[in-house]
Amino acid sequence: MEVPRRPDGRHPSAATTVVLADDHLVVRAGMRLLMAADPAFDVIAETATVPETLDAVRQHHPRVLVLDLTMSGRSSLPTIPGLLSASPGTRILVLTMQEDPAYAREALRTGAAGYLLKEAAAEELLAAVRQVAGGATYVQPSLGARLAVENIGVADHDEEPLTDRETEVLTLLALGHTNQEIARRLYVSVRTVETHRSRLRDKLGRDSRAELIAVARERGLVA
Repeated sequence: MEVPRRPDGRHPSAATTVVLADDHLVVRAGMRLLMAADPAFDVIAETATVPETLDAVRQHHPRVLVLDLTMSGRSSLPTIPGLLSASPGTRILVLTMQEDPAYAREALRTGAAGYLLKEAAAEELLAAVRQVAGGATYVQPSLGARLAVENIGVADHDEEPLTDRETEVLTLLALGHTNQEIARRLYVSVRTVETHRSRLRDKLGRDSRAELIAVARERGLVA
């Protein structure tokens, strides 16, 4: 489904081109309105089925495809390699209600650049699109924490394991959030965030933000 140009007729070459793939019209409409309000994004097509999505990607070669995990009763996971083959420059952000880390792991394994839950705030969706468009990986912090805990082989066995909350804080720090921003996202006080950062320094033996970012990358929490 083609999407009309913005009301003012703009189609800025610098904007991130986006295709929205979701079988719920209301969900697509919400995302379209959200992105239309930001000149950094240009929604160029919408689709409601897996075949439509493949056709749209072949035709438009968007920078980002926001992809629902299941459309019209069909899983989109097996289609991810084909979508990337049809448009190697496209970055895929999976947007879903599926909270099982197994789905996130499989999506990333097959080539998706990001995995975000539909419960995420509007600003987090835009941040995730920007992140994957820039070539990085984005995983919902709560899921990233669970993936890291399960991926025991990645961690240094000599280190004391991180809690889910500490992993969330580490992920958000690596994504560039301040203590105040992390506190708002996790619904905790700034003092609590500072306590988690102190524990991270003690457990990881790293002190600076750059060192913590390096650890997050080593653990696959961010790209």
